Amino acid sequence: MDQIAQHATPYMALLVLSIVLLVLHVMLQGFLATRELGSKWNAGPRDEGRKPASPLAGRAERASQNYRETYPAFVGLILALAFYGDASGWGLVGGWLWFVCRIGYIPLYLLGIAYIRSLVWLGSLAGLVLMIIGLFA
Repeated sequence: MDQIAQHATPYMALLVLSIVLLVLHVMLQGFLATRELGSKWNAGPRDEGRKPASPLAGRAERASQNYRETYPAFVGLILALAFYGDASGWGLVGGWLWFVCRIGYIPLYLLGIAYIRSLVWLGSLAGLVLMIIGLFA
C-alpha cells in the first residue's frame, strides 16, 4: 500500500490543485454576479432566473462552465494514472499541461482574447490526450 501512496502523491497533489481551481472559478463567477445583482439575489432562491448582464460576469460564468465540461475527464484520468501507473511519465506531463492551460484560460476568457484562448483550450485538450497516452504507454 505504501508504494501505491508514494506513486500517487504527485497525481493527488495535482487533483487537489484542480479542486482549488474549481473553487476559484465558482467564487469568481459568484463574486462578479453578486457585484452586479446584489447580495439579496445571491442569498435568495434565484427563482426569477435573473442573470448578470455585464460581459465580465457572463465571461466568468462561461469560463466556469467550460472548465466543468472537461473536469470530469481530468479527474477520471488523474485517478486512473495514480492507481494504475504512468510508466512513461506522459500522464503526469499531460495533467500539468491541462492544469496550466486551464489557469491561463481564465484571464484570456475574461479579457475576451479570442484566438489565443482557443489555442490554450486546445492545449488543455492535448493534456488530456497525453494523460490517456500515459495510461497505455
